[in-house]
Amino acid sequence: MVIAAVVLLLGFIVWRGVQLFVVSGVPVTQILSPTWQPDPLSEGTTYGLLPFIAGTLAVMAVAAIVSTPLSVGLALFMAEVAPTWARRIAQPAMEVFVGIPSVVYGWLGLTILVPFLRVHFGWLGFTTGFSWLAGSLVLALMILPTITSISYDAFVAVPADMRSASLALGTTRWQAIRHVVLPTAAAGVATAIVFGLTRAAGEALAVQMVIGNSPIIPTSLARPVTTLTSQITLDMSDATGTWNEALWTMGLVLLLISLAFVLLIRWLGRGRSRA
Repeated sequence: MVIAAVVLLLGFIVWRGVQLFVVSGVPVTQILSPTWQPDPLSEGTTYGLLPFIAGTLAVMAVAAIVSTPLSVGLALFMAEVAPTWARRIAQPAMEVFVGIPSVVYGWLGLTILVPFLRVHFGWLGFTTGFSWLAGSLVLALMILPTITSISYDAFVAVPADMRSASLALGTTRWQAIRHVVLPTAAAGVATAIVFGLTRAAGEALAVQMVIGNSPIIPTSLARPVTTLTSQITLDMSDATGTWNEALWTMGLVLLLISLAFVLLIRWLGRGRSRA
């Protein structure tokens, strides 16, 4: 039943996602246009999805760059350095982070991060505070516990004999971590990062609250942009006809991005098992 449900769900999204091209006759190449003008009452209707695709990938990339060092460092600390009492505190704290609703992250970003960027970094172009950077920072905080938890499992899974052998050869603890633990757990850490990005790809509400939601191609961290999920939630109440079909096409593109990450995770998992 689960397999049937997944197949039906994927089939339905694909079927609705191609209606823009099959039924409405919109050229496939039009989705690569940088212009989004879906209102049928306006002249020059264009369904360019390039700003949303670029915005989604850009926000995810910066979030991963910010969150990965913090997450992997925290996981490495808990697995290799922290005393037992500190580990007992840090692990439940990560579980609490996972359970916080996304709207709470978005509200914190809206009330704290956005005004902070506007007041202290307005001279850098953050005139309103709503920006690509704000969305990425909120997303980085949201995916931090996911990457940390999976990376921690990867570090713990490194055989103790390998650590002991390294230390027996006269290495320091840091040298053992750098030359033994990190290379051995590299595939697991990469899987953790991809898992975090997979969650980031589907996040809508928290990012929507701080990103500015401007359908433009990202060119500056200080400028407002938007993502596929944000635009779907913004337009879904007003969209009809071809406009609604374009939103389903956005959903299909988002599904393809998520499937690409899933395939990457499976490929990394095979590499980890061989190691």
